[in-house]
Amino acid sequence: MNLPAGVYKTTKKDGSVYYRAGITIGGKHISLGGFDNAETAGLAYLDAKRIFHSDTTISGYEYGGFSIPFRKYVTLINYRDNGMYFKTPVYIYRSYFLYYLDVDDCLKFDADDLFYYTTHSIMRRGNHLFVADFGMQVNILSRYGIREYAVCGRDYYFANNDRSDYRYGNIVIVNPYHGVCHFVKNGRDYYKVKIHINGDYVVGTYATPEEAAIAYNKAADTLREAGCKKSFPENYPESLSAIAYASIYNSVRISRKIKDYRP
Repeated sequence: MNLPAGVYKTTKKDGSVYYRAGITIGGKHISLGGFDNAETAGLAYLDAKRIFHSDTTISGYEYGGFSIPFRKYVTLINYRDNGMYFKTPVYIYRSYFLYYLDVDDCLKFDADDLFYYTTHSIMRRGNHLFVADFGMQVNILSRYGIREYAVCGRDYYFANNDRSDYRYGNIVIVNPYHGVCHFVKNGRDYYKVKIHINGDYVVGTYATPEEAAIAYNKAADTLREAGCKKSFPENYPESLSAIAYASIYNSVRISRKIKDYRP
């Protein structure tokens, strides 16, 4: 059997046969993936040739009748236009790049993050975006210092209201600490602290975010000393020295309800 150009036959670990396609462009060999039959693999090879000999755009995928996977389609167009091949569906511009989750679903990042997102694939679960890092699913918001359970619009927001724009200058963090909620009353800033046990317990209201963050830590320590088995995250006010932290910790007041808690 004569195989189509760019296609070769191989076997899986269980002995079943499948077909791989690849193309060499500019001295670089690019794998196009594995396919159930030689015909589909051959079509993928022809798709790749068509991409490199046309001016098709990423949005053209929907209308071009391509059999090549969309992720691979993006990598080939980026290689064609920018001379750089990445395994993730990234298209680069001068000062930023786009990461395509789908034809109509892409994220914008600063060029500084290019290495990270060309070596880590982004996954979506509902409204949460993750990468696999050291065997764990890591929320991409953690790269900005945003807590896992932070709420958009309350703890952070996008300056241009575009929730797909993850450039650093577009993400504004309002509440960097766990359990702390900022609010304004009579023109003044306040920081209310809650800690979750079997429901939310109010720890207190404070004048600065650092004081509020430390109050949360003190409440967590008090609960653990009382025998509470729940695991609480810890806040790290990096702007404070160890002496300043200890001074605030010793003087900050927390609610009587926390002090009197018994499991």
